[in-house]
Amino acid sequence: MAETWWWDLAQGRAVTSDERPRDMEVLGPYPSRAAAEAWKETAEARNEAWDEADEEWEGTDTESDDGA
Repeated sequence: MAETWWWDLAQGRAVTSDERPRDMEVLGPYPSRAAAEAWKETAEARNEAWDEADEEWEGTDTESDDGA
């Protein structure tokens, strides 16, 4: 079974499930240590994609309000 990784916000490092604190100060799970360590880039990319989707949706919604 593949090891699961988490990003521990309190310690600022990638940890395995065995090391993971049981509180909510972690992000994940991630499939690898490298993916856990790239948490910030992943989060920023997701946020950007969601912002773009929101803008598209809002633009579509505005057009329908104008009767277009």
